[in-house]
Amino acid sequence: MAYQTTLAFSTFGRGSRDITDAVAQAVATSGVRCGLAHVFVQHTSCSLLITENADPDVRHDLETIMRRLAPDGDPAYVHDQEGPDDMSAHVRSMLTATGLTVPVGGGRLLLGTWQGIFLWEHRVAEHQRTVVVTVMGE
Repeated sequence: MAYQTTLAFSTFGRGSRDITDAVAQAVATSGVRCGLAHVFVQHTSCSLLITENADPDVRHDLETIMRRLAPDGDPAYVHDQEGPDDMSAHVRSMLTATGLTVPVGGGRLLLGTWQGIFLWEHRVAEHQRTVVVTVMGE
């Protein structure tokens, strides 16, 4: 059995947004009891991550590290059509993940106790983002 749905999210600019509940709802709706959920973001300047969901300082610190690895407005960048955060957002997306796979058991996501699924916006401005959830199994 396969099920697919598209989820839309508004971001609030650079930072992460917990989308675990929306993905979990898609899994529940799918009717799949045992299988895999694949989550894919259809953009090149944001990404997905599974990280700690209890302490927001973890996501803050990840953002701090990304600022060091892919700074906005680096003079070495050629691509800057949409501003100084344009190329750095693409680099951040490339360094992280645009797709995640999570096991499904008992009709639910089998995330660990402190794990959540997050949409990580790498642009400074707010954006509309589309996430495709595909659930496969029986």
